[in-house]
Amino acid sequence: MWIYLISGIVIILLYYTLVTYNSFIRLSNRVKEAFATMDVYLKKRWDLIPSLVQTVKAYAKHEKETLEEVIRIRSGIYDMMSPNDKIYTNEQLKSDISKIMMVAENYPDLKANQNFLDLSAQLSDVENDIANARKYYNATVRIINNKIQMFPSNMVAVMFRFKEGRMFEASAPERV
Repeated sequence: MWIYLISGIVIILLYYTLVTYNSFIRLSNRVKEAFATMDVYLKKRWDLIPSLVQTVKAYAKHEKETLEEVIRIRSGIYDMMSPNDKIYTNEQLKSDISKIMMVAENYPDLKANQNFLDLSAQLSDVENDIANARKYYNATVRIINNKIQMFPSNMVAVMFRFKEGRMFEASAPERV
């Protein structure tokens, strides 16, 4: 009799572990998919930066410091970065892009330049795409983080070394 009870408990625990492990794998893959989607838009923004900097440079020669900061941040090889590095670098880049746009406000000729207007429109579209992709990514990270933190699934997470994901948070200027 006891053997059936113990066998039943072991089978239930194994089944629970298997189901929970598979749900972690599924959620992990969703996080990867969400990041890959967002990464496409981050890369588009990354690729727009040199054109934007060159256009602004032509008009704002004495704003060298701001432009050099953007070039310095962008000097890394994007495809070689880890997902966390991409998130961190893009948070910095977003802030510096805002600075470039503020510089452009001081140059009426630049604001009227068709190339700058086209780049600004493309950048605006990409920023909207990034915002939407970031919402989905953060939602998937939240789901897996909850599962990692909540009992009893947290025991399976520890057993199989599942780690919490990093949210893609808004930078300080975006929060205002």
